[in-house]
This record gives sequence, structure tokens and C-alpha cells, in this order.
Amino acid sequence: MLIVHGLDLSYFTGKLEGYLRAKGLTYRLQEMTTASFRALAQRTGIRQMPQLELPDGQWLTDTPLIIDRLEQISPQNSLTPQDPALRFLADLIEAYGDEHLWRPALYYRWAYAADAHLMSGRLADGMFADLPLPRALRRQIALRRQRSVYLRDEGVTKANRDRIEADYTDLLAALNGIFSTRDWLLGDAPTRADIGLFGPLFRHFASDPTPAQIMRDRAPRVAEWVARLWALGPDPSRSAMDLTRIPTDLGPLLHLIEGRFLPEMADNQQAVRRSAPLTRHYDEGVSFTYRTNAYRASRLSRLQASFAALTVPAQITLDRHLSPRSVAILGSGQELQPDGPMPSPGSMVRDRWWRPVERRA
Repeated sequence: MLIVHGLDLSYFTGKLEGYLRAKGLTYRLQEMTTASFRALAQRTGIRQMPQLELPDGQWLTDTPLIIDRLEQISPQNSLTPQDPALRFLADLIEAYGDEHLWRPALYYRWAYAADAHLMSGRLADGMFADLPLPRALRRQIALRRQRSVYLRDEGVTKANRDRIEADYTDLLAALNGIFSTRDWLLGDAPTRADIGLFGPLFRHFASDPTPAQIMRDRAPRVAEWVARLWALGPDPSRSAMDLTRIPTDLGPLLHLIEGRFLPEMADNQQAVRRSAPLTRHYDEGVSFTYRTNAYRASRLSRLQASFAALTVPAQITLDRHLSPRSVAILGSGQELQPDGPMPSPGSMVRDRWWRPVERRA
């Protein structure tokens, strides 16, 4: 049996669980503690959740790479489109869900008092329960740590919070229109695009009080989609591999990806390649400044490598759906090697962003 080491309130644990359920792969969720989080980091080289333990003793980390591997070793009920253009689009939407929606998801959880109080209490009773401290102190430690890492370090300020909230509400508007006409993002079957958006929408936006109320009020079709995907099991009559056409109603969603996600990823990638300590990104006069992120740069490089490998017909198809600016960003990956030191077992332990962290017993 697969063992998912993570938390039931975790963004990427939820994403992976949604994928495993859709595939019909049996797994067990092993809740992490602070001690097991450190111990697993020493085993795999990275402080990250989830970490997937295979029955043969192998360990996998990083959800897009985990899904790549599981699609290879368990090809039945695939969530990866066979059509090259659709497959690339699914990867692009998955990356957007993983990287761009991270900031608004964590913002709503830790910037709003009611949400932060609830979730810091859950951490105090869960992952932090192994700390030999009173619950009130464990909760305060969790609250201060999460706000530091997920608000300050992500460049959240009073000046840009309206833009961050718009990232969420604009997404709801785009998705509610899509799910008013069909069950899944790219057609009649779920794909990795659905899985990529599921992490933030399930474990954060649909679960935390403030964004969940917004979802119920403004986008009930999105709330239905979240429940539908969590309840999903394998269905032989429906396959991502049978999808052949890009839907014509993706414009509002692609507008968000092209206008906000890809330009910021490109700015960060350039900062990594210049060895700049900070990334500065400007979005319609709104600024974001945060520590340069080698992992996100590498994630863009993966997309650029996939785009470069597309057949000419697939690129022509995507050219009809993507703006010239986006095509230029995706086609600019001359250096298709990892943008930074990749974590590995036995190496210096790194966090999810590939930044060195102190190694502890």
C-alpha cells in the first residue's frame, strides 16, 4: 500500500490524495509531526509534504514528479491527455495551481483572524502536538511561524492584498462559467489540470472559513466540482487519453495564467539566473518583492522544455490559444537545466523552495 506522509490540512497533500482517489490507488495517510517532518527531510533531502512511500521502500517527493512517476508505473485510469497540445495545457494549469495560487491560498488562511485562529489550533493539536509545550504556546508558535513564512516571505503587504484577493475571486468567476457547462476543466474526463487546481481549492479555499464562504456565495459550481473530484473513482468509460480538443471557453482562465502567473514566473527565473537575492514583480502597478525562488524557476524551465519538445502542429494549436507574450516566455528556455541545486538524499537538507535549512537529528 502507498503511504502518504503529510497533513489533512495540507495544500499538496490534498492534491496528491485527490489524484490517488481518481486513479483508484489504495493509500494510507500518515499524519506528520514536527519530528517526522525533520526525519523524512534527512531521508529524502527536502523538508516538504507530502512525501510518498512506495511498497518497495522507494520515496517520492514533489507532487508533479510523483504524478509523473505514478502515471508511468500505474498507467490505468490515466489523468494525462494523450494529445500533445492538451497535455501541455494540463501541465500549464497544474503549474499555475501549484505555484500561483499558493500565495492567495496561504493569504486567506493566515491573514484573516478567524481563519488563522482555527488553523493554528488545528496545527497545535496535530503536527505540533509532539512539542512538549502547553497547547496555547504551541498554537502561538504555529501562528507566528506560518504568518512569517507564508505572508511576509511571500511578499504579502497591505498594498498588494487586493490583488491577491482578486487572484482568488477572478479564478472563481472563470471556473464557475466552465463548470456550469461540464464536469471537468478540459472536457468529459478529469485531467492533471483538475488535480493541479484541486490542492488549493480543496484544502484551502473550500475548507477555510473566509474563502469557503466566498466560494459558496459566488461560485457554487466550483464548490460542486471540489466535492465531485473528492468523490471521484476510476471510470473506464471516461479517459483523459480520449480528449482531443482544447475547449473554447478557457479564455478567462488562460487570461489569468497569462497575465499574472507566467510573467511573475519569468521575473523570478531571470532573478535566479542573475543570482539576485530578491525577485521584484510588478502587476499593473502593484508590486511584489520576495526571496528569489529556485524551485519555481526550475518549474518554469520544465514547462519551457516541454514546450520546446512539442511537435509543430501542437505548437500551432497552442499559438491559437496563447498570447504572443506567453509563447515568448515559454519559448525562451535556452538553458534547459535545473535552475538551482536540486534536493537529493544525503545532500544538504532544503525546503520546498530549495533553500538550505539547518540539518537536525
